[in-house]
Order: sequence, then C-alpha cells, then structure tokens
Amino acid sequence: MTAFKIFVRSFCLLSFFSLSATASEPTKIQHGFAMHGELKYAPDFTHFEYTNPTAPKGGTLKLAVVGDNFDSFNPYIIKGVPAAGVAYLYQTLTEHALDEAFSEYGLIAEKVHMPADRSSVTFYINPKASFSDGNPIRAEDVEFSFKTLTTHEQASPFFSAYYADVASIKITDPLTIQFIFKNNQNKELPLILGQIPIFSKAYWTKHDFGKSSLDIPVGNGPYIIESVDPGRTVTLKRDDNYWAKDLPVNKGRYNFDKIVYEYYKDNTVALEAFKAGEYDFRTERTARNWANSYTGQKFDSGELIKEEITHEQPAGMQAFIMNTRRELFKDARVREALSYAFDFEWTNDNLFNGQYARNQSYFENSELASRGLPSKEELEILTPLKGQIPDSVFTNEFRSPNTKAPGSIRKNLRTASKLLKEAGWVVENNQLVNKKTKQAFTFEFLLYQKDFERIVQPFIKNLEKLGIKAQIRVVDTTQYINRRRSFDFDIMVGGIGQSNSPGNEQREFWHSSKANVEGSRNLAGISSPAIDQLIELVISAPDRQSLITRTHVLDRVLLAGHYVIPNWFNPVERIAYSNKLAHPEVSPKSGVSSDSWWFKQP
Repeated sequence: MTAFKIFVRSFCLLSFFSLSATASEPTKIQHGFAMHGELKYAPDFTHFEYTNPTAPKGGTLKLAVVGDNFDSFNPYIIKGVPAAGVAYLYQTLTEHALDEAFSEYGLIAEKVHMPADRSSVTFYINPKASFSDGNPIRAEDVEFSFKTLTTHEQASPFFSAYYADVASIKITDPLTIQFIFKNNQNKELPLILGQIPIFSKAYWTKHDFGKSSLDIPVGNGPYIIESVDPGRTVTLKRDDNYWAKDLPVNKGRYNFDKIVYEYYKDNTVALEAFKAGEYDFRTERTARNWANSYTGQKFDSGELIKEEITHEQPAGMQAFIMNTRRELFKDARVREALSYAFDFEWTNDNLFNGQYARNQSYFENSELASRGLPSKEELEILTPLKGQIPDSVFTNEFRSPNTKAPGSIRKNLRTASKLLKEAGWVVENNQLVNKKTKQAFTFEFLLYQKDFERIVQPFIKNLEKLGIKAQIRVVDTTQYINRRRSFDFDIMVGGIGQSNSPGNEQREFWHSSKANVEGSRNLAGISSPAIDQLIELVISAPDRQSLITRTHVLDRVLLAGHYVIPNWFNPVERIAYSNKLAHPEVSPKSGVSSDSWWFKQP
C-alpha cells in the first residue's frame, strides 16, 4: 500500500471477499477487497466506525500551512509546488478503510472483481459518478488517468514503478474496465489500482498536464477551489453537487462548507496565530513547543483544547539521509561512522523534553519492524544472499549508537574514528582528509525548517571533533523541493512513511531502477541487486505472515547498509484545536482523520 498519501482518497449487497481464496473457489463481483483475510465491513454497511454519520454540515475550517509559496494545483507532476488541499479535488476508484491493515471499498467503482488466480482486476464504475463540471466518469477517463500517470514525461516517477506490473487494459463497456497483469505475483496490485486518482480526459486533452499552473482544474472530489491568493491563501468549497456524498464510505465525512488554508513563512508565527484564534486546528511536531508553548488564557478557559491521540500507524523512518551518489558517502563504514556522532539521548533530553523514542527500524511502531537476530524463516531468505549483503545482518541486532551509561559520546566518537580510519580517512592539521586523494571531509546539511538548526548544530560540533567540517544550508520551500527532486544535497532530513501493508511503493523507495530517476523517493541513491530481490519478495508475499517475515528481512538489510542516521518517533499525535470543533469518539488506527470532524451546532 502506498506511503504517498496525497494520492489516496452504491455498494452492491454481496458477500465478503478474501484474497486468500484458492484457485478452485468461485469469485464474484464484490463491494470491495482485502489484502489478506476478510473485509471488516459487510456489503450493507452504512458508514465507517470512525465516522459520525449524523455529524452536522457547515462552517468554515481554517488551517495553517508553513511554507513560502505554491504555484500548482497538480500534485502528480515533478514540476512546481502543489497548493495545500489539492488532494480533495480528486478521488479514486476505491476508498481505503483507515481501521484495517489494507482493505479497499468501492467509491468511483461501485463494484470490483478479481479472479482467484489474481491475474487481473475489473472495476465497475458507478453510473452516478461524475466530474465537478457535471460530465460523467467513464472507463475511458480511468484508462486516460492510468496512462497519463505512468507514461507522461512530467508525471511523478512514483506511478511508473507502482503500476509496473500492468500488462494491458481492456474496456468492456463505458462503465467497465479491466486491468490485466504481467503475472499473478504482485499480490497488492488489484488494490493499489483502486487508488488511481481519476482525471477528466475531456479537460486534460485540452490542457497541459505537465505544466505547473494555478488554473482551476476539473475534479471529482468533495471540494472545489473557490478562490486563490497565490502564495497566501487557498479556499476550498464543498461541492453541493458532489455525486458521492451519500455513499457509505463518505457518510459522516467532508462536513465543512469551506476549508481555508493560510500560508505562514515561519512556524513560530503560525503557532502564535493559532493561539490568537486565527485558525482552528493544528498538529504539533516540535516537542519543545508542545511542552512549553500551549499555554495561556485560551487554553485555561477551554477555548483551545490540547490533546494527544494514540495511533497504530507505522512510524516509518525519519532520518538524516545521506546521498550515496556523492563519493563522500559511498563507503558504508563512513556512513556508519557519522551515526556515532549524533547524540540522540542528549538531543531528546535537552531539546525535546524526553518526549521521543529512537527509530530502530524502517517500519517502526509496528509488527513489521525487525528485532533481535533473524528467525529461521528469515535466514532461509538471507542465507542465499551471503556475500551480497553486510555480514552483520546475520550476527548483530541493529541498534543505533547511544550515549546511555556506560556509553558516552566520547566512546562513540572513538568508534567513529576507527571506522573512518578503516575507510581511508586520517586527521591532518585538525582536518579529516582522504589518505590517498587528500580531499577534505566537508559537507552540507540541507534544511528548509529553521527549527531544525538547533538539532543539527550540536551534531556539527561532534563532527568537528572527528575533523569533519559541516555546515547548514537553509533554503526556501521551492528550492528545497527542486534540490530534493534532483538529488542536489549531501545530507538532508527526510521521512520515509510506511503503511501496515508494504508493497509496490518499496520499489520507489529503494529499488536500483529508481536511484537516478529525478523526482523518485530513492533519496539515498540505493542501488543493490540484493535489495531489489527482497523488494520483489515483499510485493509477492502470499499471506500476512510471509509479508511480515519478508519485511523483517528487507528492514534488516536496509539498516545494515547505514544509508541513514535514524532520528526519532512518537506513537501519539499531538493536536490542538478550537472547542467549536468535535470529532468521533473512535479514532482510526492510522491516527487523526480531520475529514471526519465537524463544527458543533450553537
């Protein structure tokens, strides 16, 4: 299931569907499908449990965006900076249930069918489905959307990797489209095809899909763009003619008449604006702010509410990502050495008020995270890869360096010095240089959030003790996005989000075919045949237990490669909001879903 969340947004009364069916079992046209096991919601369900179907409609929700610019209403291309809220403009063939590991229910496609051998999938479009201009959604729009996303030269390369195993498309009638697969090994392909955002063929054949533009496009989602003040404000208006507002997957959702996004160039200013009541809802990701800044008369009176909500969503990996395309970071020993100079314990105690835990996995906070030494089942996968992967995978549990007693930053720096010496680096005149080339060890941290400077500066001081000269480069949002897309960085702070059902998106994160494709999410530039093999094993996992085992193996090999310096995570979401807002008593496992909130009636 995708970690590219911006792309993910009437049922027939039929029986449950399970992907675990054998080839001899009959298959039917269904109201949805699950990756493994049965669907939670029956064909006659009326709403998701994490929504309130009687929630009142109305009001204007004001939100803040920290950024300095936007110039596009198309988030699916490699050009431009997308405006906030554009995900509301487009919807998909199916809707993901936030309280299941990976299940999809009909949306634009009211019914789905997949044969027991999983060699194809067929979507039956709801006859009532329409675009915001009133034109109906048809199979040719679905085909156009798929081909545009996977072949257009300006489309994000994510899609060509994500849907690489589709062999052909067949339109049976105006409301029926079938995707035929190259093989039946890609277990999640039917479900992720349901996540395709659907575009109007009539509109985009007259407009340049690859152009970064603020022309208001034709969509099919619950909101349309009412107005825009470039670089300052985007206002969305609930579409009164939204065709799917009464479907079970949408009951209790999209309750605000309008959503207004106000842009702030500085996070500190944005926080003060919230405390002054200038917008309604805020997620806080800075521990210092959460501990010290959510105080004052409005909090004391209850006008503003501060709340922590526990979730079961995998934390993924936030980290300092090293660009292995740079000669400086090609040696794994060098990358590991740098990790010993980052003192997480000091950072957590002194800057975060002890609120965080350390990432020890690319699938942190989930059963997918590897722990301890490899199991027997994992070794059966790992052993044939000996010589292609680090030996430490077989002998050592990965644990990030720490400074808890009896450890210390001095001890860690001695270990780092030893690794650097083994890799051919020596200290001359207080400067670390390559023994052969005499190249000085210098690099740059690329940031766009000034808040991160206070975290990086102590790291730089520790690096100085190794003879390494590092500096910080803070750029605006547009420069940051462009440099990230073109891999123009030494080390950057990045996050690799994960779901409870990893699959095709892993190609985009780690596969060698994406290492040098501009705009891909393989930020570290990983190019390893062994990792490529492990990705395909994850994608082809036949059941939940094998998926867990194979993900553990992929996790171990990635960690042993030291491509990143793990940061931290928090198993709760920290939110603050106006007391005029209300939310369902039940939160989805994936965390807060503001789509299901509403304004209290006076």
